[in-house]
Amino acid sequence: MRRKTIWMMWVISLLSVSLVLAQGGLLTNIASNAKFRGGPGTEWVWLGNVDAGTTILLDGRAPGGGWVRGITPDGKVGWVTDGAVAVSAEQIAALPSVWVDTPFTLGAPAGTGGVKPASSVQQGILAATAQPQGGQAGGAAGNAAAAPLPEGGLQVKAGSNIKLRDNANASAGVIAQITTGTTVALDGRNATQDWVRGTIPGGAKGWMAARYLVVTAQQVVELPVVEGGASAAPAAAAPAPASGEAASAPVTVDIQPVASTAPVRGFSYGGHVQGLSANTVNYMHQAGMSWVKRQLRFFQGMGPDAAAGMINEAHANGFRILIGIVGSPGELNNGGYFDQYAGFVGGVAALGADAIEVWNEPNIDREWPSGQIDPGRFTQLLAQAFNAIKGANPNTLVISGAPAPTGFFGGCSAAGCDDSQFVAGMAAAGAARYMDCIGAHYNEGIVSPDQTSGDPRGNSGYYTRYFWGMVNTYYGAFRGARSVCFTELGYLTPEGYPPLPGAFGWAENVSVGQQAAWIDRAVGLSRSSGKVKLLIVWNVDFTEYSADPMGGYAIIRPDGSCPACAALSS
Repeated sequence: MRRKTIWMMWVISLLSVSLVLAQGGLLTNIASNAKFRGGPGTEWVWLGNVDAGTTILLDGRAPGGGWVRGITPDGKVGWVTDGAVAVSAEQIAALPSVWVDTPFTLGAPAGTGGVKPASSVQQGILAATAQPQGGQAGGAAGNAAAAPLPEGGLQVKAGSNIKLRDNANASAGVIAQITTGTTVALDGRNATQDWVRGTIPGGAKGWMAARYLVVTAQQVVELPVVEGGASAAPAAAAPAPASGEAASAPVTVDIQPVASTAPVRGFSYGGHVQGLSANTVNYMHQAGMSWVKRQLRFFQGMGPDAAAGMINEAHANGFRILIGIVGSPGELNNGGYFDQYAGFVGGVAALGADAIEVWNEPNIDREWPSGQIDPGRFTQLLAQAFNAIKGANPNTLVISGAPAPTGFFGGCSAAGCDDSQFVAGMAAAGAARYMDCIGAHYNEGIVSPDQTSGDPRGNSGYYTRYFWGMVNTYYGAFRGARSVCFTELGYLTPEGYPPLPGAFGWAENVSVGQQAAWIDRAVGLSRSSGKVKLLIVWNVDFTEYSADPMGGYAIIRPDGSCPACAALSS
């Protein structure tokens, strides 16, 4: 009888778990005190602590194992080690694999407990700054109100340097930096009263941690509960096409595209890596990166298994992977080459590649046969590759091969084509039908991504010198029908290395500090722009420093530090 009772209790337990899973998520509790983190690993930001007995609703597990993601009764989303939750290994295995950037869709569960702030210092900041405008103190503080702005809202000041974010959590994208003393106008808060939404001088709107503002608890409570509503300050208008930039003799590619179902919502970022050493992985996680990019050159006769190791390694370390599949210019005119290339990329998609960039810089004769550079012909290859990829794995993101950013050719010639004219030619050929995202490279900047003028070099107004110049040129070429995916975005600095070779002397005065700040800012602008889907930092860990100083672009510097990772994590 006892054995039968135990068996029945086990069946009931399984049924209850199945019911919870069917409703969305696995409801359980924290078995032992644990740290709550922004991602699946100790290198991810520490959001706070959860005590034993805290209710948590789990929605998934890390692809590499060891961690689960969930939401607590106070509405906080984060990760804990799988040993800290009161569930079995079988129950964890039944959870779906989720990535850091996979949208969280479950509501906060009923139950007990929540996330405690990561430190007592943070807990004390709100109390220490909780006095009304005008410096009043004592019992009247809770009833004082700041002067409203003309359009309504609560006018308060920043009590320290903080970041304006695009959502109400410390892992959300950064829209702008706010310095101590800056006046902001608040118009709402989240349900748990720890984040408030407001507008800063210049017009950018987003979320701020309430504890860093000079505002009383009562003032926060009296704000309405709101959601979303973040936006950057108005960006520069898209530049008008320069003389001679319109594509000549439009070519239309007429291939019926396979339906695209790639998960292209939201914004993500990552880095181009030479390898995934433990040090590189830790730095990328610290920086909040959820993608890695690797490049692979296809030659005729090669099988897609050549990409299997890259895919498996990325997934095992908790990253999505973008593979840039470059062809061989010397083989491109061989019979059936387009079909063979398409078959190869389709095979790589079938192996689980999360994104594939079709070719690389097809507008210059280093990557495409001289005398044959043609956006229409490239679109023909893109169309065949797109259908092969989507036929094998509809969820693989297809990115068109990013052109080399250049105005060297003054239009198009046998040796190359300016990228503005090349992307315009792609658009005219119907390339929007055969991609999820338009690939772009930005790697010659020596000014902040906020600038739209003032580059000290000759021809300082040329769009490739500026972040917004690149975004608006590419986005505008397709009239907003496709987002931009930066498959390379980086800033070159010689700091820590010998002087730059002559061809790269334009970056001789860029510091590592500027590199870090500009990458951080470019990620923030991309996230809030509504025009950029993915940003891959060029690069993370390359060390070669020769005629092509790739190590100078690397964010892991020769001394082993990564200032850009620290900037992105804050």
